[in-house]
Amino acid sequence: MALALGVLLGGLLPQDRHPLAYDTFHFLSKAFIQLIKGLIVPLLVSTIIVGIAQTGDLKSVGRMGGKALLYFEVVTTLALMIGLVIANTVRPGAALPLDLGAHAAIATARRDGWEIALHLFPSNLVQHAAEGDVLPVVVFATLFGVSLTRIGDAGKPVLAFFDATAKVMFKYTDMVMRLTPIGVFGAMAYNVSHMAAGHEGGPKGWPAVAFLLGQYARLVGSLYLSLLCLIVLVFVPVLWICGRRVLAFARAIREPALTAFSTASSEAALPRLLESMVEFGVPRRVASFVIPAGYSFNLDGSTLYLVLASLTIAQAAHIDMPLPKQILMLLTFMLTSKGVAGVPRATLVIIAGTCHSFGLPGEAGVAMLLAVDEVMDMARTMTNVIGNGLAAVVVARWEGVLGTGPTSAAD
Repeated sequence: MALALGVLLGGLLPQDRHPLAYDTFHFLSKAFIQLIKGLIVPLLVSTIIVGIAQTGDLKSVGRMGGKALLYFEVVTTLALMIGLVIANTVRPGAALPLDLGAHAAIATARRDGWEIALHLFPSNLVQHAAEGDVLPVVVFATLFGVSLTRIGDAGKPVLAFFDATAKVMFKYTDMVMRLTPIGVFGAMAYNVSHMAAGHEGGPKGWPAVAFLLGQYARLVGSLYLSLLCLIVLVFVPVLWICGRRVLAFARAIREPALTAFSTASSEAALPRLLESMVEFGVPRRVASFVIPAGYSFNLDGSTLYLVLASLTIAQAAHIDMPLPKQILMLLTFMLTSKGVAGVPRATLVIIAGTCHSFGLPGEAGVAMLLAVDEVMDMARTMTNVIGNGLAAVVVARWEGVLGTGPTSAAD
């Protein structure tokens, strides 16, 4: 509804004839983005520290924990590669509108490879946080989490503090994300109003709006194509290797996948996902460990989207991203994406924070993506849920216990 209303009012109130309406649309979009920017540092620091520190719990389960983590990293890497190929082949951001003023303000922050590598080392955490420079903040949080696991029981109060902070930030993020319809309306109306005014000899009015919608459709189509490739090229062969029929798994995963798609939240699908995998033959003790762990470490759909979205922003801003720089950014996204699967559209927070460290206009880019992010969030969340259900099947098969799920309900 917000998306359609934004298209309608933006087309009826073009920038050149209704500047006040255009400024109002810009304000609504900008205000929502400002709230998202305020989430970046506390949310990422708390979730990364807790996620890294709790790997100590994974060690206690021994062999099964190691197998789960190995599988998570292999599939996440394959998802990254698919997103990278699709983004560089289709180039969905080439003709999307971007706030050039915001881009000009950030363009000076571009760095070469050596400067980025040197910048990985945090020198002043407060300064990095204040400037929204998330890359050294991520490195600090990672090292802090590793250190926390090495001091044993003495670190429990610190871990409890950051665990509570993460929970508070989840709730705070949820409150901000409830304003998403307003942000979506403002972002779409702002972009449509700008395009409808016509610029640099291009089309004006509704033809310009139709062109803009076509470019957004290309972006959405690129994501859905990427996720389909992930399912067909990775998930299906994995099922075959496990000796399980694709249709049987599809029937088992259908209900939690539809729940994730309709709510755009992995957390909403978690209870039914656990039960569905137990009914499919995964022992409850395996499903209860692998699936929650996957919610932090196995975000296949979200990770793929981060790649596609960041390169879309670079393309819209006409910023060249050499392959080594793309790979470094992907590694950063692998860390910053941990632990936020249950928060709808939390990827916007990650994109806004990480892009700045690589000379990309993160704030303007998020405003551009926000117009259709809800449509894309539904698909990537569903893929996260399917991927975690599959991970439980893989680990159970690897442990030699697949097919004993219903009989182990009391485990």
